[in-house]
Amino acid sequence: MRSCSAALMLLALLAVSLAAAPGSLGYDPEADPAAGLRAATEEAQASGRRILVVVGGDWCSWCHTLDRFVKGNEAVHEPWNRAYVTLKVHWDREHPNEAFLGRYPAIEGYPHIFVLDGDGALLHSQDTGELEDGDSYSPDLVTAFLRRWAPPTPARKP
Repeated sequence: MRSCSAALMLLALLAVSLAAAPGSLGYDPEADPAAGLRAATEEAQASGRRILVVVGGDWCSWCHTLDRFVKGNEAVHEPWNRAYVTLKVHWDREHPNEAFLGRYPAIEGYPHIFVLDGDGALLHSQDTGELEDGDSYSPDLVTAFLRRWAPPTPARKP
């Protein structure tokens, strides 16, 4: 019985570690964020969208919550993808991406969102804690944030 319990515990730990494997949310610790921004800028200019730089990591529980929230709420997912190109930038103590993130205001917590115009210039720094509601995010607050920072002209579909 004890070996069965130990095996189940080992399987559960393996499942958790696989679920949090690097790259599962798109936060790649080995990615070059400057190259990612160049690609995001090209895409934003071609499609008339702005850029959301989302800083966090697969280690971050609220990053997982934000990812599920955006994907699971059409009222958020649709305007997020219509008006913005998303660039996820990994941050942790071993990969702080200081050269890239040093050009932006200090970050208090994760995930954190920087709104950039289509040319890559900073428009706004958003603490996502201000968009939370209980153990998730507020659809009203997030959609208001997306509307407020959307490009002035209707973006073309990607």
